[in-house]
Formats: sequence, structure tokens, C-alpha cells
Amino acid sequence: MTDKAAYTAQRVFDGAAIHENAAVLVAEGRIAGIVPASGIPDVYPIEDLGTGLLSPGLVDLQVNGGGGLMLGDARTLEDLAEICAAHVPLGTTAMTPTLITDTPETTRRVVGLGIEAAAKAVPVFRGLHLEGPHLSVKRKGAHDSELIRPMSADDLAFYLDAARQLPSLMITVAPETVTPKQIEALRKGGVHVSLGHTGAGYEICKGAGKAGATCVTHLFNAMSPLQHREPGLVGAALDLGMFNAGLIADGIHVDPVAIRVALKSKRGPGRIFLVTDAMSQTGTDVRSFTLGGRTIFRKNGMLCLADGTLAGADIDLPASLRFLCDGVGVDRLTALMMATSYPADVIGVPVGRLQRNRTADMVLFGPDFAV
Repeated sequence: MTDKAAYTAQRVFDGAAIHENAAVLVAEGRIAGIVPASGIPDVYPIEDLGTGLLSPGLVDLQVNGGGGLMLGDARTLEDLAEICAAHVPLGTTAMTPTLITDTPETTRRVVGLGIEAAAKAVPVFRGLHLEGPHLSVKRKGAHDSELIRPMSADDLAFYLDAARQLPSLMITVAPETVTPKQIEALRKGGVHVSLGHTGAGYEICKGAGKAGATCVTHLFNAMSPLQHREPGLVGAALDLGMFNAGLIADGIHVDPVAIRVALKSKRGPGRIFLVTDAMSQTGTDVRSFTLGGRTIFRKNGMLCLADGTLAGADIDLPASLRFLCDGVGVDRLTALMMATSYPADVIGVPVGRLQRNRTADMVLFGPDFAV
């Protein structure tokens, strides 16, 4: 058995560009380079992957569950590992499991599991995303309004301690419910602050960005819309280069026209990246499940409460890539970056690119992004 291999494919995407008829050189589990298929060094045995597209593994920063488990229901490290593993057959090899608004006790338990997962290098786990509980009740979506609350000094200290022990920690807050000083403290402590579930206007959102917020959670959904006299968070997300923005590309959460407008309008260096907002049903064939004691129904490509409120999404990243390319008209290169290098850059972890000395974390796509 050799510790070297050259993986050849018709196309190789490295996180920034697509190479035709190329090979990824791997030595001892790490990327050693990308070369033309005709220029492979003799010491690298060739593994021919055929006509597919070889890509970095996909990166998802908003994943509520998988394999029949919600993150809030995880009790053991094995539960957390099972959630992560459910997304691997779907091409996702790096993710930040996401806890929606819950009790302080559940939040502390989940963060403890995340710290343990980081210490034991659980595959796929790259940190946590806490979506709440410091949100706006008026823009709660499927979150439990009785659990939404202000951020206390104890909360802040807890998050800062967690950030020191996790590969990354993202927290979604509504800027009208936290103070700029709290946002500034979180950012200085290494927390990635994202704005969402908010009715705040443009100037408040801009102020949160100046304080240290760098991201926007599921663009267009559960936030103040772009209006001609008040641009809201949507306007801030597109107009201000400081913000990156997650996007659910399933054709249900955001219309293709709105996606095209957003992509054309977004000012950099912040970028729009893909998220699934996946729930526990991912990787299973269940038709319903519970969330905080309420039944979530799975039908017609949607997940919703009995009253029709959307509750997460029933999509994976390969399906999101197909929709972006076929339903929205996004070019393949941009779509791939939105699911790999862009989200990786948001949280600053070394995934999403096939670069020298990085772990050989790759996925092979066939036609229409089939894994």
C-alpha cells in the first residue's frame, strides 16, 4: 500500500477555479498539488475517477439535525457524530451543527458536546452555530417565543468561554435585542456574530456591523425586507460589504428572481453562500417529526408547522447547487464556491479548498451534481 496517489478527473475544482483534465496529488492524506493529467510524477499511482468533477467537500454552516436527530435532542457525543455522519453521503464533509432557540440547560449541554467533539476530532464537525435565543419575537419564524430572551452577562461569558474551545462558534442575534458592546465583545472573543430573526432597520444593522457582526442568517427569511424608504436587514446585507449572507436555495424560501437580484447586488468583500437549514429528516424517509413539542410536516419539498410556517428546509447542498445552476442561472464555478470556499472563509477553518498541505477532503460529482 502506498501513501501517495494521483486522483484524475475530467474536471477538478480547487475552491477558486476549475481545471480541465487534471489530477490531485495526495501524499499521506494531504494535498500535495494539482497538476495536468499528463504531468503526474512517476511516484504517484494513478486513480482514474473518470468523467466527473472532483471538488473540495461541501461546507454547511446551518444544519439543525440529520439522521433522525435534532441537535437539541443530542445527549451523547455519539448522537452528535451521527448527525454529522448523516450529511456525508450528501457531499457535506464540513459543517457547524446548529441549535435553534432552546433552554439555557440545553444550550449548555450542546455546547459541552461540541467542545468534546472538537477535542476528539469528530469527523465533519467544524464548530457550532447557535441560532438564538437572543432574537426578535416578532420575527421568530418557527422558534419558540417563550424561550427567546435577552443576552445576560452570564450568557456572554459562557459564549466567550465556548469560543476558546471550539473550532468556530457562530451566534445568530437580532440587533435590536443585543447591545453593540455585547456584539463587540463577542467578536473580540472570536465569535462569528450573524444577524437574523430581526425587524431592525438599516441603520441599526449597520451599527451592528460596525460593532463586529459579519454575517446574516438565511437571507430574506425572518428579517426586515428591503423597502424603498427602509432598506432593512436585506438592504444592509446586500449594500454593506462587511456582511456575508447565508442563502437557502430551494426555490421555496427565496424566489429565483430574488436570488438573481441579490447576487447581482451584493457588495464585497462579503459574499453570499449556501446553507441548507436542514432538520432531523435529512438522510431519512420520515414524513413528520417534532420540534419543541410541535409537529413538523414534510411535504412537497417543504417542512412546515401545522399553520404553514416554514420550519427549516428539506434540501441538501447538491440539490441546492442544481437549483442555483438550473433554476436561477448561476454559473457552475460560482455555485461551487458558494458551497465550499465561501462558507469556509466565513468561519475561518481550513476546508473548502484543495490546497497544498490541507487534508485531502474531496467529493466526486457526476452529472447534475450527483455525489
